Amino acid sequence: MATRDLVAGMIFLLQTTVGGLGNLSLLSHYLFLYFSGYRLRPTDLIINNLIVANSLVLFSSGIMLILTYFMLYQHLSDSECKLFHYLSSMGRGVSIGTTCLLSIFQAITISPMNSRWADLKYKAPKYIVPSIFLYWILQMSVNVIYLMFLSANLGNKNITHRKNFGLCSSVRHDKSTNSLYAALLVSPDVVCFMLMLWANGFMVVILHRHKQRVRHLHRTHITSQASPGSRATKAIILLVSTFVFFNTLSCIFRTILSIFNNPGWIFSTLNSVFSLCFPTVSPFLLMTRDSSFSRLSFAWIRNMKSTMLMRNI
Repeated sequence: MATRDLVAGMIFLLQTTVGGLGNLSLLSHYLFLYFSGYRLRPTDLIINNLIVANSLVLFSSGIMLILTYFMLYQHLSDSECKLFHYLSSMGRGVSIGTTCLLSIFQAITISPMNSRWADLKYKAPKYIVPSIFLYWILQMSVNVIYLMFLSANLGNKNITHRKNFGLCSSVRHDKSTNSLYAALLVSPDVVCFMLMLWANGFMVVILHRHKQRVRHLHRTHITSQASPGSRATKAIILLVSTFVFFNTLSCIFRTILSIFNNPGWIFSTLNSVFSLCFPTVSPFLLMTRDSSFSRLSFAWIRNMKSTMLMRNI
């Protein structure tokens, strides 16, 4: 095993483990709230869909990458190659769309009552489920390319005429066809990126205006603490900014892989690393948004300490 493969395998193992535990903890938290009779907010539904999409990316792409770089599995079948790449790309696409939906919904939520978005404040929640459902359908349809052209290297003796992706390979097309497929895969991401940047900018302006108004109030002891809505908005801005940063890098490398026939080990590995960064860190960013998660965590820690103390008495 080459040193570079060992290092890359350790990175993927760390990302999959930490991200998997973070997403599982956050999902368990929301399930606990739901079965405890707590009324979930509209944004909680979007966040739960984001957790599912990120988990799909981590456990499909992460496991395959660990097997590949640690050489624990020497070959995959055609169906396994198609399934792993299809689920990973679909989960990534849904993650992008869900993050976009979350930022737009939060922007509408904090918009002033006298703005043009005021009417959408009450209508937006009922469009959440249809939007999520439609985006799942869109990603299932777009990523069918992987089911059409991807197969295992073992079943292809003449691998030189195919584009190599480690244990899997795809049909090698001409540059115009590769560019067309790249545009098909990337265009939904670009649209979502533009919408997220707009929503992020809008929320930053709203928060800035709110801060300016607070400065003119003399009752600083009342307004010194950030409101829950302001705290949630700042957390979502941080989440979206992190998402745009990592996925812009991943999108660049993904485009390179789609256009060039032999992009090389470094481009393939960096694309995989950056594609797993957001699913890994996003649950921890979302935990800072939800104060109930912190309260329940501290309550659980106190109960554990009390139980340990009682046992020692």
